[in-house]
Amino acid sequence: MLQLKIVSPERIEYEGQVESVLVPGTLGQFEILTNHAPIISSLTVGDVTYANSDGKHTLPITGGFVEVQKNEVSLCVELKETE
Repeated sequence: MLQLKIVSPERIEYEGQVESVLVPGTLGQFEILTNHAPIISSLTVGDVTYANSDGKHTLPITGGFVEVQKNEVSLCVELKETE
């Protein structure tokens, strides 16, 4: 399991355990699973999708950063405005 924390300028959007995280990297979408190699990457417009015990959840973003280290995933994102 991964420990995921998603932070936007307004608040903490999500904090908890997840099985996987799919992010829109600048060079393409990539998935983070348990024991992923350490990485820091910029994010572009797209959807962050994470799977936890409640199912899959999607969060539309306009950009941000992701850091993965020792099964801890931290996302600092700018949320996409909902119309």
